[in-house]
Amino acid sequence: MFDVTIIGAGLAGLTCAQQLHQAGYRVVVLEKSRGVGGRMATRRLDNTCADHGIPAVEARGKLLQQLIEQLSDRGILQLWTDTVNEFPTPHSSVTSVTQSPAKFPRYAAPMGITAVAKFLSTGLDIRLNQRVEEITATKEQNWHLTCDSPDELTTKALVIAIPAPQALMLLTPLAETGLSADFLNSLHSVKFNPCLSAIAGYPVQHQHDLESLKLSWKSLTILQDTDLAWIGIDSSKRPHAPSPVFVLHSTAAFAQRYLDTTDLKPAGQQMVSRAAQLLFPWLETPDWLQVHRWRYAFPKTPLNHNCLATTAPLPLVCCGDWCGGNLIESAMNSGLAGAVQVNSQLQQLSLPREYFWEVFSSRE
Repeated sequence: MFDVTIIGAGLAGLTCAQQLHQAGYRVVVLEKSRGVGGRMATRRLDNTCADHGIPAVEARGKLLQQLIEQLSDRGILQLWTDTVNEFPTPHSSVTSVTQSPAKFPRYAAPMGITAVAKFLSTGLDIRLNQRVEEITATKEQNWHLTCDSPDELTTKALVIAIPAPQALMLLTPLAETGLSADFLNSLHSVKFNPCLSAIAGYPVQHQHDLESLKLSWKSLTILQDTDLAWIGIDSSKRPHAPSPVFVLHSTAAFAQRYLDTTDLKPAGQQMVSRAAQLLFPWLETPDWLQVHRWRYAFPKTPLNHNCLATTAPLPLVCCGDWCGGNLIESAMNSGLAGAVQVNSQLQQLSLPREYFWEVFSSRE
């Protein structure tokens, strides 16, 4: 029996878990993937790594600024770019890139952006590869969770820190046992834009080509293009990278065409071909190419609250970056708000609140 079970080990889930764990609750985090972080994801491949979700972090408030400072002191983050670089397609060339100072500098992780989530996971009971298939309320007034593994567990309170459409699929059956239509309608109102992320690695000689170009950018926003929304030189985050690795993000319209496609390689090839047209011809022929589909990449219509909470039929909170905005900081603030809601429905213990990571970082 747990006091609180949290579904989802993204930033909202980890923030909420740390708040409740440090307060003294018995907390477990269930994550369907094989690693923590959600879209703060790093893929290991070909003797390197690449960030195929969130490429970097930028602080728009004190909460994330404090975390960036902590992680920079530990070498987990470093400044990646302090400029905004835009490519105004169509009918542009590589010389058409416009550059302006960034209001919020972007910080990258040399060992992969998932290192941020691993830091926030310190001390937590996290169970990976655990997909929750069914949630029911027991006669003893607890939640019962059935996973796709032999494990089952019961918990007093439940936090669902995953995209709203996924939460809706899990929770809709509970309408028959007391979960209100308003709660479910709020989840249903949240819509997402999808994105395809293509990771492309190139021969060593093209590293020399890049160096000779002396590019003024590492991250490039593509304006008014049908296929591409963003291009990043991911290898520029890695110390002494021997060969170039690019990460490309598609537009939502492009990704929408491939939502149900099994083989994404043709879509990835189309993306690198478009990049070659816009930038360098050799981008057309990578040594290797991998594509990831983010079905719920960016909240299009976020909820106007920091979290969604109810006590009927039992303590239940939903949180994520789709609550109160669509930024990394939105996810962390939503996790904080979710912890407050759960705590108010349980023992009302003292929560660490902001800068919660200072507790375990001070123990190093």
